[in-house]
Amino acid sequence: MRFRQLSIQVSAAVLLLVSVQPLLAGDRGSLIVRVNPPETYIYADGQPVYWSKGHYITLLPGTHKISLYNYGYSPETRTVTIEARKTTTIDVTMQAVPGTVNGPWGCITIEGPHGAAVLLNGKEPAESFVGNIKEFDNELLWKKELIVPPGTHQLTIADALRPSWTTAVEVKPNQRVVVDAYKGVRKTVAWKRGERLEALSKFKGGTLNYHVAVEKVTGLFSSSTEQISCGQTAHLTWSAKGATKVELNGAPVSASGDQTVQPTQSTDYKFTAVGPGGVYTSAAKVNVDNSIQASLNVSPGELRYNGNGQPSMATVTWSAPNADSVSLDPLGSVGANGSREVPITPSPSSSGAINQTVTYTLRASNSCGGSETRIATLHITGNEVLQGSTDESTLQTKLNSNSVYFPTDWPTIKDPDGGLVPSQASRVEANASDFKQYLVHHPEAKLILEAYCDVRGSVAYNQALAERRASEVKNYLVQHGIAADQIETKAYGKTKQLTGKQVEDLTAENPDATPAERKRVQHELVVFQWANNRRVDIRLSTTGELSRQFYPFDSSDLNVLLGTKEPAKQTASMR
Repeated sequence: MRFRQLSIQVSAAVLLLVSVQPLLAGDRGSLIVRVNPPETYIYADGQPVYWSKGHYITLLPGTHKISLYNYGYSPETRTVTIEARKTTTIDVTMQAVPGTVNGPWGCITIEGPHGAAVLLNGKEPAESFVGNIKEFDNELLWKKELIVPPGTHQLTIADALRPSWTTAVEVKPNQRVVVDAYKGVRKTVAWKRGERLEALSKFKGGTLNYHVAVEKVTGLFSSSTEQISCGQTAHLTWSAKGATKVELNGAPVSASGDQTVQPTQSTDYKFTAVGPGGVYTSAAKVNVDNSIQASLNVSPGELRYNGNGQPSMATVTWSAPNADSVSLDPLGSVGANGSREVPITPSPSSSGAINQTVTYTLRASNSCGGSETRIATLHITGNEVLQGSTDESTLQTKLNSNSVYFPTDWPTIKDPDGGLVPSQASRVEANASDFKQYLVHHPEAKLILEAYCDVRGSVAYNQALAERRASEVKNYLVQHGIAADQIETKAYGKTKQLTGKQVEDLTAENPDATPAERKRVQHELVVFQWANNRRVDIRLSTTGELSRQFYPFDSSDLNVLLGTKEPAKQTASMR
């Protein structure tokens, strides 16, 4: 009783201090908060002040953040500007959170400084505020109760005049716990009224009787699957009731929702819902299988060379499910599943029976850390004697014989394998044959393909077109027995253009150009300047020498190359 009397005296002193503050601090301003419901509690700049019923506060001039809390209502925040010796008024209507609360229940009553904020299971008012002590200080004549779900709760008292205080309160069904603020639990008594209560509103205010009925935090959380393969997804679904803070793996989420996840390794997902009514947690694990069951096969595995100088064919078949990066040496990057026919030609030797092995290596990996390597071999035999290699200098001359030219705008995006007309395909095929012999002398040698376009078209478009031209020549070389890693490509797009003067000079030097053709070039210089720039130069890495840039006036498909005739549809026989 003495404590209650002291509390009333302290509260009266606080009210007096609040009312005379403007007189004591002439440079301050006043803030009146008119809010519905009037029991709503005020925080100013993150500090507890008092409930708003019949009060105003004084603040230094400047901008302040005013936060309003009432359990059962959504928090509200206002930014106000205070002027010295002036009064500012704000009007706020709190928005009620719909729904009622069901038992079982226990009860907490609190004796302590009127005006102190009460927080349950947390210290952030936006997440844990339930009321102020004056609303929970009587169970005799009037009913002023904090009604809570049974369990152990962390009770925090936040007062403007002293440090905050926290204690653990164990509440059992149909029992009332009396707490002395800043001291601890004073007693626990039976609370028979709790057995008779039915569904309650979350907040009830008034002159004599108050209650706050705290909703128990409940939730659901699940994953659509516990096991996925790399690259697959799982679907997480959750919901929570009574929570003011909801997190998935520490990140805020809405009270109910779903999320599609694609983890690259086995991952634990933790769902947490926190509110004044407690904590709900649940977890789900999604296991990721990163294994790659790769396979690689070459058919036939044994091949007898026919000795006629023409390549025999073999079929390489592979599969790498669950992989997102696959390379097949010597073919280069490939899809996860496929089959390809490859030409097989033994390396030249001076004499003797053929007994050679070609090795294919499949390397597959995925973003989840899985990797797999498979090796398949092809054994080449034969009794024919291979002809000796041509001498090195002759091969160098042949490899530098001439560049490769393309029709206008070929290869296209829709047909990236088109545009290598028969006369130019024959040149590339001859280069492949000569280069295989040259490798006998220089196994480290490479062919460097440098692709160009004429000036028509944008920079980006011509760059992509030049890349397709280089890729087309490279693919044709690979199909004729050159390993992909022995070919480099460069695309210069519309840069490094041959000038009209350079085209005239090259035509004058070209042994295949007739006088009539030289004259035609002079009359149609722009057309021939464009045509001369639609090419792929071939550079030999060991010497650095570049193929001759003589336009193929003697080719049967000259009009196609010049753009005066549409190229025929490419077929395997044409290429």
